[in-house]
Amino acid sequence: MIEDPSTRPVRPGEELPEAPLRKFLLGAGLLRDADSPLEVRQFKNGYSNLTYLLEFEGKQYVLRRPPVAAPKRGHDMGREYEVLQKLHPVFPQTPEVYVFSDDPQVLGAPFYLMEKVDGIILSAREAQQRNLAPEAFETIANTWLDTFAALHQIDYREAGLETLGRPEGYVERQVTNWGKQYLAAATDTVPSAEKVMAWMQAHQPKTYQHSLIHNDYKYDNLVFADTTWTAVAAILDWEMCTLGDPLMDLGTSLGYWTTASDPEFMKLGLPSPTVLPGNPRRSEVVEAYAAKSGRDVAHLTFYYAYGLFKVAVIAQQIYFRYVHGHTADPRFATLNKASALCCDAAWRAIEKNQIDDLH
Repeated sequence: MIEDPSTRPVRPGEELPEAPLRKFLLGAGLLRDADSPLEVRQFKNGYSNLTYLLEFEGKQYVLRRPPVAAPKRGHDMGREYEVLQKLHPVFPQTPEVYVFSDDPQVLGAPFYLMEKVDGIILSAREAQQRNLAPEAFETIANTWLDTFAALHQIDYREAGLETLGRPEGYVERQVTNWGKQYLAAATDTVPSAEKVMAWMQAHQPKTYQHSLIHNDYKYDNLVFADTTWTAVAAILDWEMCTLGDPLMDLGTSLGYWTTASDPEFMKLGLPSPTVLPGNPRRSEVVEAYAAKSGRDVAHLTFYYAYGLFKVAVIAQQIYFRYVHGHTADPRFATLNKASALCCDAAWRAIEKNQIDDLH
């Protein structure tokens, strides 16, 4: 197999059953010879769906499936496959998909295969290793924002995705549902979590625009085309894509956007290339997004607090699976602390009514 530094050997307990997978690939017309070598590696990044690199007969594919014992909500492979299938013709920064299966006899869970997009995924480790200059990050942030604004301009009706979600009432549903999900996965008492949930219920925007939203748009979910950093070859991880308020999408991105002035616990708990010199502050990201999209960015504290709380819930859900023995990935052992820290940061943002300089 061609060595890909973003992959590793498959983690114990997350192996793919080769015989039924090989039979499926033959039936789907992707594998020509039943005896061809099939190599499988696992992508290192990502805390949600399990993602694998498959290589056979001189070609590479990416396979995505839900984590073991995960609830279907947020891990709907059929929905993600349909989104990519319909988006690719109108928005080429989405990977091409080839086949979907929900036959439990194959992997025991739904899955799909898509193209392997070549380029650079800018994780925190990748950025550190490249030792990028501040000027490079200025370009990277600008390209990231241009692509984000373009995503929110997609005509989802033209793409045939008008039934993907219910944009009316989106904000209220999200505030309520993420609160319920947090309580269902809670393992510790976190006073700030209760405060944030109550505040968001009382201060949520009642009117807002509607667009297609990604819901996990950050540096390491993009494949940059090359080291000019001026083009995005693909946006990855569309599992939470829906129709709703684009500023909720921005708020989620800001939740991951740690900066050099943030305290160490935030930078360690939410490792991101955005801490490196040349990246804009969160308020500067908002100003640039507003200029590029033409959108009003009122209620900014709400959107940032929501983004941090959403990150907290995701971390807590993964930790819940870890403590119940559904995954042995050692990265998950302290995610309850990261979740609590996100709730604390969200409450500080609310108290200060700002999204920078919280400490």
